[in-house]
Amino acid sequence: MTSKKLKVEAEDEEEQRMDAKSGSDESSDEENDEAYEGDEGITVDFEGRNPIDPDLDGIKQLLGQLFVKAHIDLTELAGVIVAQNYVGSVLKQAYTDADDDEEDEDTDMGDPCQVVFGVTTIINLANKQELASVRQLKKMIFEKAEKYATELVQQQFREALEGGSKTTGLLLNERFINIPAAVCVPMCENLLSEMERARTKGMPFAFDYYLMFVKYYQHAAAGDKPAEVIYSNDEEEYFIKDSCASFDYSVQKETTTALAGQWQKKDEELQPFRKVLLIEASKLPGIVATIKNLVASVANK
Repeated sequence: MTSKKLKVEAEDEEEQRMDAKSGSDESSDEENDEAYEGDEGITVDFEGRNPIDPDLDGIKQLLGQLFVKAHIDLTELAGVIVAQNYVGSVLKQAYTDADDDEEDEDTDMGDPCQVVFGVTTIINLANKQELASVRQLKKMIFEKAEKYATELVQQQFREALEGGSKTTGLLLNERFINIPAAVCVPMCENLLSEMERARTKGMPFAFDYYLMFVKYYQHAAAGDKPAEVIYSNDEEEYFIKDSCASFDYSVQKETTTALAGQWQKKDEELQPFRKVLLIEASKLPGIVATIKNLVASVANK
């Protein structure tokens, strides 16, 4: 695929967000107790690239923060993403000629351009239904739906995932926290183009529905103040608006404390949730166009 470079200002997060909300994410079990207290910012050039074998562990890490402690073979799922590298992208630091020089000087040093900062791709769940990871994913969805979804929503998910007459793709749009929504646009546009090319070659990338997991956090209601929802990836609010079915479940017991904003010690604790979406495939181009327009309007202010 053609790399698409994106200049991202990690500082001043509020100006980057479409709805002026700050995001958050759960801390990993390995993190220390010291919270970030500074306001330093960095400017990074990102680009989307085709997944390759060395990206497998990075992709697995991103899947792990989405499907936190779920009984799903994430190594197998990450392997599927790498194997179909003609569809989907990983987000990496842009590679320059200077990086070539540095690598020649010391090939033993770690390459920062190999870090996987995000992944945007699609997996055909019908075509991969024999895989243990896909069976485990479906089992988890149905178990959660039985507890948290209405009977109508349960039926919609079963028709999409087990009905046999519909083809559903797992749409993944995952990245590190505090990388702005702007990166979503070229990654999703590229995914749409690559799926179209794959379909013209007879590959199984024609879908009726997309299945998507959205990470969000919630402040509990207090007095007259209603509960506040904060999305980890701001743009996913617009996927939710165009979904045809959804349900929510808490991952509070599976995660450590989540903090709001810039990871300050003074930040309030948030309750982490996942929202599972079904989106009609025909809606995706319009969703991406909406996000593109919103990102452009913020950039022009």
